[in-house]
Amino acid sequence: MAAQKINEGLEHLAKAEKYLKTGFLKWKPDYDSAASEYGKAAVAFKNAKQFEQAKDACLREAVAHENNRALFHAAKAYEQAGMMLKEMQKLPEAVQLIEKASMMYLENGTPDTAAMALERAGKLIENIDPEKAVQLYQQTANVFENEERLRQAVELLGKASRLLVRGRRQALGDLKSVLVDALVPCLKRTFLQVHLTYQWDLHSCAFWRILRFDEAALSIQKEKNIYKEIENYPTCYKKTIAQVLVHLHRNDYVAAERCVRESYSIPGFNGSEDCAALEQLLEGYDQQDQDQVSEVCNSPLFKYMDNDYAKLGLSLVVPGGGVKKKPAATPQATPEGTTAAPAEEEDDEYAGGLC
Repeated sequence: MAAQKINEGLEHLAKAEKYLKTGFLKWKPDYDSAASEYGKAAVAFKNAKQFEQAKDACLREAVAHENNRALFHAAKAYEQAGMMLKEMQKLPEAVQLIEKASMMYLENGTPDTAAMALERAGKLIENIDPEKAVQLYQQTANVFENEERLRQAVELLGKASRLLVRGRRQALGDLKSVLVDALVPCLKRTFLQVHLTYQWDLHSCAFWRILRFDEAALSIQKEKNIYKEIENYPTCYKKTIAQVLVHLHRNDYVAAERCVRESYSIPGFNGSEDCAALEQLLEGYDQQDQDQVSEVCNSPLFKYMDNDYAKLGLSLVVPGGGVKKKPAATPQATPEGTTAAPAEEEDDEYAGGLC
């Protein structure tokens, strides 16, 4: 069966080449017929699981359509070539072709198809290159926003924001692996040698983590603005919580407090349970009360958010180690029933002044 399909594909390729030939009585190549034969060849090779040959046939089809100035069909062919590369597990190359297809869709005046292609490319690359996926989702959101399809745009921005937050945890994983890898050489080399070898890796991981958080904060703000524009106020409250968590993980209490303060202008936010929880969270963080912060972050309001933001809440640690201040000691009763006077303070040699 596979051999039959391969022979069928080769026959279609041969026919396509004939359509492209010119002669004394045929001055111009027949690009339309050639493209049709290349498309049939691609289908035959795909059915035979010959994805490399199918990809080549799709690329030839795309070139034929371009020469015929049929941009939409050329873009479809490039997208199909990308799908063949996906079957071959060549995802970065597949994404490049799909991006090229999306640009041709835009040029052809079909932005919806371009946006769907970009989103498809983002899903392909998300697990192996989150940074590229973020870029693709943001491009898709821009296309939808230009078409005034704000609900689709904000959905793609949400995907980008969650990937940016998730990227922070991956950066911490890289940091952990660097530290683990440093333990073995520590047994054989001096501390200075190890420090000089690994300090750049540690700083680069930390810088990448901070950069991701900065981008995440901006992305969530864009989401929040769009939800406010379409008057989806309850979701604005949730985005405010996500924003505050990101700012606190950046150790930027001022930005987190400003975020809550600016949200008072959103109808219904002041007096909502989201507002009360955030005020309690900021109070605990400011007072370095880890118990209060953990209590808020473990509440159902935080735990049932999107998984990436819920994990941000569970991993939030107040600065200074979160040591709660001990209350002042109460006077203890003496056996006679009278309270013991507190211990006298030590005499201060400067109590009376310097003179």
